Amino acid sequence: MRWLVGWSSAAAGVAGALGDLGGTGGTGGVGYGSAGATGYDGETVQPVGSQLLWGDPDPLWAVGDWRPDEVRVVSADPQTRIAVLGICGASDEQLRVALFAARGGALRHLTAWSGSYTAVVQVGRRITVCGDLAGARPVFHTPWAGGTAYATAALPLADLVEANLDFPYLAALLAAPDVPAALDDATPYDGVKRVPPGHALVLRAGAREIAGYEPVASLAVAAPPADPQSAVDGVRDALVEAVRTRLAAPRHVPGDGIDPGPVPGMGPAERRAARGMPVPGIGADLSGGPASGTLALLAAGLPGRPGTVLGHGTGAGERLLAVTFNDLAVGGREAELERAGALAANPRLHHVVVAGGAEVLPYAELDGPLTDEPAASLVSVARHRARLAAGSADHFTGYGARQVLDAHPARLADLLMDRRRRHLVRPVAALAKADGSVGSVMVPARVYGAARRLSRTPYRAGLDGLAEQLRGRVVADEAGEGAVGASLAALSWGRPGPAARWLTGEALAEVSVRLQAAAQRSAMGPGMRPGDFRARAALARQAAEVRVLEQAAEIRSQRLHTPFLDNQVVRACRALPEALRVRPGARAAILRTVLEGAGVRELPEGWGTPTQGVAAATARAGLRGAADSLMDVFDRPLLAEAGLVEARVVRKAVRSAAAGEALPLDGLADLVSLELWLGRLLARRGTCWTGTPARARAVPAGIAPLRGALASGG
Repeated sequence: MRWLVGWSSAAAGVAGALGDLGGTGGTGGVGYGSAGATGYDGETVQPVGSQLLWGDPDPLWAVGDWRPDEVRVVSADPQTRIAVLGICGASDEQLRVALFAARGGALRHLTAWSGSYTAVVQVGRRITVCGDLAGARPVFHTPWAGGTAYATAALPLADLVEANLDFPYLAALLAAPDVPAALDDATPYDGVKRVPPGHALVLRAGAREIAGYEPVASLAVAAPPADPQSAVDGVRDALVEAVRTRLAAPRHVPGDGIDPGPVPGMGPAERRAARGMPVPGIGADLSGGPASGTLALLAAGLPGRPGTVLGHGTGAGERLLAVTFNDLAVGGREAELERAGALAANPRLHHVVVAGGAEVLPYAELDGPLTDEPAASLVSVARHRARLAAGSADHFTGYGARQVLDAHPARLADLLMDRRRRHLVRPVAALAKADGSVGSVMVPARVYGAARRLSRTPYRAGLDGLAEQLRGRVVADEAGEGAVGASLAALSWGRPGPAARWLTGEALAEVSVRLQAAAQRSAMGPGMRPGDFRARAALARQAAEVRVLEQAAEIRSQRLHTPFLDNQVVRACRALPEALRVRPGARAAILRTVLEGAGVRELPEGWGTPTQGVAAATARAGLRGAADSLMDVFDRPLLAEAGLVEARVVRKAVRSAAAGEALPLDGLADLVSLELWLGRLLARRGTCWTGTPARARAVPAGIAPLRGALASGG
């Protein structure tokens, strides 16, 4: 896990003002000065395992196993400098020029370079920390020592202020995970706040401000019609540049790069896998789907010798390592595997198939590392780690493509608001076909009616309606309704989460109060159309899932690259016209056009065809195999101690789902993941800071007697 942390104090100390006057510039430049802060007992507080980027009075550290090329500090003068952490396509000169624009308060240009990174700018006593558009690289902050501490991880800040759990937020995370108004800017830690995607944290001598840097589409005025071809060309250019930026970065040998010697019966690859180390060079997922296939073909086809590690090999280039996961326990992906094999016939690719049985089904492994936040992906960590262990030191994944390219069902309401009714015909017909109701007028009528209601429903009324649903425990059962039921439920400003049915009435009432309070604060609405609003919320949730998955399934010395979550790719995808998005198969068609523009024209038959029902079958198989273990987990669950669920209700749900009853399996995954995360958090004994007393860690007293926690209103 890698993060940066710093703070802005209300007053500058004399030693701090003199501590870092020199500054440095250039790639990997680091300024060392006095830094740290005085804690409650007079001790000096510094993050564990940190690298100081600049010193007092407003210090900044990089913490974790950052590569040298992933940390850059460029200075214009001793009081004006920028730190960029991550993969960034800007040159040092571009960073220096950006500093002069940042002096005047401009922010957007700091987020417009290719790659995935966090930029921190210091201009005198003003500190600006830019989050990203998707939410994959979030920024957190909390009041501390008369100023504000900030970080790109929430747990270090929770340790710093000894934060307790925010139980109302945890209730909202289960009851309405897709509704930004329910989650607001909170985190699992009380007092630690999150900067929303598309915003930056601006600190002036300890005082904080949240500033948006991205224009928001108007709710009242339709956007000018975009040219579909130029929009797709923009997506192609952004994706190609995102991949090229990563190929241009220095290559790294995992660990020390030295094979410790022969082991009887094991070759070099087997010895590397036994040590849990990735293969040197560049690789990519190759699931057979369009997103991973597009990235693999782009990375293999661009100049830059994808597989060659700096200083190693013949210099003639090596093939890109393409990894496909083959689930031996649950079938249904045979067509995808065939397409992956056909794509891997490209001579630029070296194909590796990783077979996994019952031992890597969801819920098979309930132990794992503590992540910054909870997420449903915690139940399937073994599955992902098995795939990633066979990957490369720099590994491309297609996460986020569905959220940035596909049309959320609520976008149908946007089309009605723009009086583009004819564009609803094809998506509604595709829904009717998926439902087996071809020729029936019921599906089109229901979908059109739901879209029309949403287009005429104010945001505040939508939140009030959701709050009333939660108070009345009205939770739609989508498990047996298929694509039509899911689409109808999504045609709203917000809906109860799949785990809401198992929460206590008190927890649901707490979330309804949060929603009503948010409705009062947002009397004028969110400032954007319902479809665009819901699509951004879905992207933020997916980005948070990917962030947690990366931490939980982390392979030492490996970097996961998710170009679809880059700022510039997200911007390019948002420029796609609604009419193009809502067409059936739009994602595969767009990516096919992207590949054709990059010179790849031969794709296997059926490329982009979705695979139906496999994820649910895999989850159910995992539940059946791990039912006894889950019964033990929920024997005396921490969620029940916190007043969020009743243990017997969850145990009954697990038994019913394992027996094949039609229950929302993703809701069970949310419950199990949160319970596992709470157990790992409370079992930890360390802290992210040195020089602190033993009590200085998050949730120092554990879970307090509970129901009062929710009644407080958080």
